[in-house]
Amino acid sequence: MPKTSARLLALLSLLQTRRDWPGTLLADRLDVSLRTVRRDVDRLRELGYPIGAAKGPDGGYRLGAGTDLPPLLFDDDQAVALTVALQVAATGPGHGLAEPALQALNTIRQVMPTRLRHRIDAVRITAVERPSTQPPASVDADVLLALSAAVAAREVLRFDYGTGDPGRPARRAEPHHVITWDGRWYLVAYDLERQDWRTFRADRISLRTPNGPRFTPRPLPGDDVSAFVISRFRGSGDSTGAWPCTGTVVLDVDAATLAPYIRDGVLEDAGGPGRCRLTLGSWSWNSLAAAFAGFGAGITEVRPSELTEAFTQLARRCAAAGQAGQAT
Repeated sequence: MPKTSARLLALLSLLQTRRDWPGTLLADRLDVSLRTVRRDVDRLRELGYPIGAAKGPDGGYRLGAGTDLPPLLFDDDQAVALTVALQVAATGPGHGLAEPALQALNTIRQVMPTRLRHRIDAVRITAVERPSTQPPASVDADVLLALSAAVAAREVLRFDYGTGDPGRPARRAEPHHVITWDGRWYLVAYDLERQDWRTFRADRISLRTPNGPRFTPRPLPGDDVSAFVISRFRGSGDSTGAWPCTGTVVLDVDAATLAPYIRDGVLEDAGGPGRCRLTLGSWSWNSLAAAFAGFGAGITEVRPSELTEAFTQLARRCAAAGQAGQAT
């Protein structure tokens, strides 16, 4: 059995991880008796932690919230996880929270014991965004908080979108999720005027107050926000997140040479040196053919037939472009 002080810290850490804890489960996790759990809960209450008790055969406990709640405690793994999250927030663009995240990170470091401070000091994380032709758009932290609050409260949002025309009525939408994608923040919501699901860039939203009435959330297509968002940005329009066009070719290049340049494709050896089989997806057959051609290698074994036709059209366009360039 651990010493009383260590056991109290472990008990407090467990109480912070979920809303309700049956007494028997706490006893099992701490490897102590139910009577010891009751005594330790009483000690934490004496220290000022508002721990409520639930009636029942085994009893149960809940760590309450309040303005007089003493500082929260983190075990080693939780402290490292929090450090990583704050470092990513402090270096990631587009949310307006970089400076507050850095301040929070410094505050947490100052109150850490020396042993743990050395451990988190070794964690150095920098969020590197994929290069883009457009700089990331910064979003006011108050806007993100307001959007998230409306999602939690299930309140209809009223807002202007884009440049905003003062004469136009406000957009109305049922907010479902706030997500981040490729350095930008988006609101996933059901547009009440267009009667369809939409993704709105958060940096283009100008909120109108007050919010609209509460609503009963309708099911998101596919019930998976990640698949839904991926499908929208890929242009597939379904709930699977798959590309609308997918094809496979054999390229006259080693798989190892091509591997660093493949993101979400499937790369395989094609049964000999200097050959590999590559499967890619894209929003159209023409763009998919151009993507394969961009590797600058010989192409054989093209599938499906739609991709073959796209290569034929691409060859004609490229030949015409070449002739036009010679003419000038």
